[in-house]
Amino acid sequence: MVEDPFSYIWDVFGNVTYRPSDVDSESVKLCTKVNVNDFGSKFNPAFYYVNFLLSYLGNGLVLYIIYKYEKLNTDSLATPLPYSSFTSSSVYGRDYGAGYAKLNRKQGAGGWSPSDSDRYRWLQVDLGARKQLVAIATQGRYGSSDWTGKYQLLYSDTQSNWRPYQQDGNVWTFEGNLNSDGVIRHQLQHTILARYVRFVPLDKSKEGRVGLRLELYGCSYWADVIAFDGHGILSYRFRSKKMKLVKDVIALKFRTTAGDGVLLYGEGQQGDYVSLELRRARLQLSMNLGSNQYGSIQGHTSVTSGSLLDDDHWHSVVIERYRRNVNFTLDHHVHRFRTNGEFAHLDLDYEMSFGGLPLSAKSSSGGRGNFVGCMEGITYNGDNITHLVRRGKVDASSFRNLTFSCAESNTFPVFFNSTSFLRLPGQTDSDTLSVSLSFRTWNPNGLLMFTVLADGWVEVGLTEGKIAVYMNVTQKKNTHIDISSGSGLNDGQWHSVHLNALENYAMLTVDGDEASTVRTAIPVQIMTGGTYDFGGYFPHTTTHTLQRPFQGCMRLIHIDDHPADLKAVERGLIGTFENVSLDMCAIVDRCVPNHCEHGSRCSQTWKTFTCNCSGTGYVGATCHTSMFQQSCEDYKHQGKSTGTYWIDPDGSGPIEPFRVVCDMTEEKVWTTVKNNLAPQTSVMTANPEDKAVLQITYNVTDEQLFSVTSSAEKCQQYLAYACRMSRLLNTPGSEPFTWWSGRANERHFYWGGSGPGIQKCACGIERNCTNPKHYCNCDADQRAWKEDAGLLVYKDHLPVRQVVVGDTGRAGSEAKLTVGPLRCQGDRKYWNGASFTSPASSLHFSGIRGETSTDISFYFKTSSTHGVFLESSGTSDFLHIELRGGSSVSFSFDVGTKRMELSVHSALPLNDDRWHRVEAQKNVKEAVLHLDGERREVKLAPSCHRPSLSPGASGGQRGFLGCMRALKINGLTFDLEEKAKVTPGVHPGCRGHCSSYGTHCKNGGTCVEQYDGYSCDCSLSAFDGAFCTEDVGAYFESGTLVRYDFSPEATPPSAVGEGRSSAGPPVPVEANLTREELIFSFSTSSAPSILVYISSRTQDYLAAVLRHNGTLQIRYRLGGLAQPFTIDIDHRNMANGQPHTVNISRHLREIRLQLDHYPASTHVLPEASDAEFNLIKSLFLGKVFETGRIDPILIERYNTPGFVGCLSRVQLNGVAPLKAALRSGQAAPVSTHGILVPSNCGASPLTVSPLAADDPWHVESDGAVFPFSEESSGGDGVNRNSAVIGGIVAIVIFAVLCILVFVIRHVFQHKGSYHTNEAKGAESADCADAAIIVNDPAFTETIDESKKEWFI
Repeated sequence: MVEDPFSYIWDVFGNVTYRPSDVDSESVKLCTKVNVNDFGSKFNPAFYYVNFLLSYLGNGLVLYIIYKYEKLNTDSLATPLPYSSFTSSSVYGRDYGAGYAKLNRKQGAGGWSPSDSDRYRWLQVDLGARKQLVAIATQGRYGSSDWTGKYQLLYSDTQSNWRPYQQDGNVWTFEGNLNSDGVIRHQLQHTILARYVRFVPLDKSKEGRVGLRLELYGCSYWADVIAFDGHGILSYRFRSKKMKLVKDVIALKFRTTAGDGVLLYGEGQQGDYVSLELRRARLQLSMNLGSNQYGSIQGHTSVTSGSLLDDDHWHSVVIERYRRNVNFTLDHHVHRFRTNGEFAHLDLDYEMSFGGLPLSAKSSSGGRGNFVGCMEGITYNGDNITHLVRRGKVDASSFRNLTFSCAESNTFPVFFNSTSFLRLPGQTDSDTLSVSLSFRTWNPNGLLMFTVLADGWVEVGLTEGKIAVYMNVTQKKNTHIDISSGSGLNDGQWHSVHLNALENYAMLTVDGDEASTVRTAIPVQIMTGGTYDFGGYFPHTTTHTLQRPFQGCMRLIHIDDHPADLKAVERGLIGTFENVSLDMCAIVDRCVPNHCEHGSRCSQTWKTFTCNCSGTGYVGATCHTSMFQQSCEDYKHQGKSTGTYWIDPDGSGPIEPFRVVCDMTEEKVWTTVKNNLAPQTSVMTANPEDKAVLQITYNVTDEQLFSVTSSAEKCQQYLAYACRMSRLLNTPGSEPFTWWSGRANERHFYWGGSGPGIQKCACGIERNCTNPKHYCNCDADQRAWKEDAGLLVYKDHLPVRQVVVGDTGRAGSEAKLTVGPLRCQGDRKYWNGASFTSPASSLHFSGIRGETSTDISFYFKTSSTHGVFLESSGTSDFLHIELRGGSSVSFSFDVGTKRMELSVHSALPLNDDRWHRVEAQKNVKEAVLHLDGERREVKLAPSCHRPSLSPGASGGQRGFLGCMRALKINGLTFDLEEKAKVTPGVHPGCRGHCSSYGTHCKNGGTCVEQYDGYSCDCSLSAFDGAFCTEDVGAYFESGTLVRYDFSPEATPPSAVGEGRSSAGPPVPVEANLTREELIFSFSTSSAPSILVYISSRTQDYLAAVLRHNGTLQIRYRLGGLAQPFTIDIDHRNMANGQPHTVNISRHLREIRLQLDHYPASTHVLPEASDAEFNLIKSLFLGKVFETGRIDPILIERYNTPGFVGCLSRVQLNGVAPLKAALRSGQAAPVSTHGILVPSNCGASPLTVSPLAADDPWHVESDGAVFPFSEESSGGDGVNRNSAVIGGIVAIVIFAVLCILVFVIRHVFQHKGSYHTNEAKGAESADCADAAIIVNDPAFTETIDESKKEWFI
């Protein structure tokens, strides 16, 4: 705890709300805002329990400071009480009385001990008034061998209808003492309110008998109580006639024996309302923040919580709403939900009613009844309603008799388990048999009552949820009579049954429905036997029936039309019983809270519950685990092919699985989500001023769509508008006729092929619109059909939700709209990982929210044999996942005080530096461990944990060395990469592959990850070889040329990313370039000649030539100038037979020239010159053979006889034309004329130093890196000896080739040629807008740096 927590919160948050001292931590009351600095004078945190709770509700941040009223040295409640406040079921002797059972006291016999013959032992404490209990402590009887090993705790306000203390959904059994003097104290998991407390011993010492001394810890409690009789309601009038609230806090406690009734209700004239009511003993909260007039936005929301709430015990309710976010708390169980619709305010008129509906709402209520029972502590937005009622400030005129007390319950329930037996007396030798009772149970079968007749017997029981009566009369001859009635009576609700048999007929009535009473004839007279057995268990007798124990509760037992005196039974005056709990009903609804997830159906028996997962898409004991993979990327790595698949991006999270199309044809997978709009949908309006609104819906929800886009590397959507006399964006600069809305329902005025903030279509970006005055083809307003189409690629705006189309109402106007499917590529979450390079390194993630089910999944690869993957921090809620021996994974965790462990062994080694997947899950029913999706081990686990996890070892254990990725906990993917950036010993991504050795891929080569190494992809480089360091060059003889053509047409959008292999290099298209980079090397002894010439469909060109004196000249012609702009390098002769390297780069008018090792020079085109290289057409090497207008100086001075020498390393932007000409296996738009002989042109090959061969995850290694595969290293000959030998061999081969060239030149007088097929091209930028949209890989970030996606 910080030294001054209150001032700390003040510094961060300013003013906050707090809960007052008269409210316990299980209640909520809204108080006025106060200055946090005032807390220091009011409350001392050293004397109070202080908890800080941050809740994100909508866009608001709510900070509650919750403190308990009791001090740490909480008051002792039992010690100050008089002797008479202690009572018991019996005493062993006079000095063993209940009044001596005070902690650490030695009076009397030193404590309480019951009689040995007592079958239902208990010790009761009367606290004198209702108290709030937080802890209990016990001792054995002083100086004896008597103590209590286990016990249960009951409590009540009225000495009747006792309630057992429950924890984790079960009647809790406390561990008691092991000797007579030791004190065992238990802090209660949740506080209880009661006046009377009973200790029920369950186990005694082996050496002696039950002995007990005790203490109760807590504090005083007081609250106004109001009794509701079913007629009166409280009408709380607002201070103003209308209330428009963005947040509400409502709290109350109620107690009732009725299963139905309205607790509170408020409504507004606009249709808003809030309602809280009991329905079949379950609490239902209904709310509507508003629906629109057309009904398309429905705001009605209804949720249900709790069960068996008609048990005449107090139940606490808290409703907290901020905008559409609601926390609905019932008895410590919180149900969080968001209201339907889009409205955030609750508009109420005049008043809020408590206890029933106002008269204005009765007519439309559908017969909903008022509440019958008691309420206390009613608060509404800070107002204490019960206190205002006592002061007469709230209208209570409808009450016949308003009372501020709660009447005692008249019921006396009996609780039966599987070995319970209750026998009650009745009349003997009577010709009338009459038995009635009420019961509640979850079991479909069980015997309720059995009685022996003078001749025969009668059974009343449950059979498959129906009441069945079986009568066997043995007088003269056996006569069997069967009667049944009702159905589904094992639903946990109270049901009544009445059997009446007299003279010659029998009647069976269920739930008081006289109309459905079943009658049957009895052929003989019956005579009662005088005893009636309840519960279906017969411990010491042999009867005519099998043991069919009833498990549940009974009450209102009547025999011979007289109520059974169960209090006399409890005192031992009449009847007999065994293993029953009198005056209490401890039935537990195991489906509340509902542990069955994702909409699965919960069913239960007395001991357990089961979940029906059919139709949910989830499996497991609680339907927690998704049946499907998280993305198309997952399916690809399972070896699946292109097709339709179900995906579940958040796994066990709340987003349901949905269907997508997975395109596996490229290196990275495309995920496609279709919409409802047919291609080329016609759009029309009746009037020119009207606009047509087209709603684009998808086969998935908004949350499902966002789960795809948020994890994708990039997304795109095709948008096309075909038009005839229908303008689109109304460019330039005017109000658009048509726009579209995306994810955030914001209007966007750019079209496919353009980007945010650029009111243009694709033709405006590419400067090839029908009318150059406009930026869209359709804006030319022509009668001929035109089209504007392209891809939307800014994924924060996708998908397209709505398109509003205008300018279709004029005569002759026509338009057709196409909105393609949403297509997203990649899955960043799937590859999000971190490398652990130190055995002491770990990543800590705090604030992991506890759930009833916890699942963890991740991938790992390592070469180590041991290591801790994950563990929870702290001493409680232990959880641990570890690699052992390189072949097994263990999963251990705590269940209460016990530690459980699951282990899965693999037949294959797990430390093979290949990816392996671990999935661990635990919930209230089981724990499961999967390894690589096949091997599993399951163990039952009765409770769950709430961990704060650390990937890696954080507790001094043997840490994990290797890489982990795709860590997901409870459906949430954790950002390992971001955490690794600020954690010593951990590095983002999986080190050892490209992150370590990717720099060895030179000259534009791309590093490609492999399981056991890496490789360099040189397809986009002018070089070749293992590291893209080998020159690709050729010897040109006189007249030899290489021509590389740029495609005249762009690739259609529908073909982008579909059916195209990523193995080959991209094929560019004609473009308007604002920047280019030309790199090449050459060696020659002849001049003049043309080295490189780039032509266009205009008169623009770029040429690098050698003049007659051997000096280099660069010639640019971009339009606007009468003569080309030239750059002359006059300081040296380049035709000297030595290799030279030239790098020419231009951006707009600035040209940078780098020649060999000389300093770079910068040149600037004149202002009159154009800054774009328009519509590049072809690239020539060695000689120009081109049609159209060509600079005559080039042809006359430099083109004849052509370049003779060696060219290599030729690259223009991402195109390597010479390499494409020499690699016949690559399809490229390249052709050659003349003899072209491969050669490295004498350039020195680049070398890469040998790589370390150490184990990357070895503890002693210096950092964790993956070694390059030995096969690749050896085969590429990168060591020094191989380089020397290779050089000698190259010289010999070069000499032989020169001789062959000389021979061939004299034998063949014609020129040989070959051609390759032309492939489709990829787009290039032609202007500043296009450069941003097309070329910038970080386009989505350059649009708006403030828009980032964070994954926690």
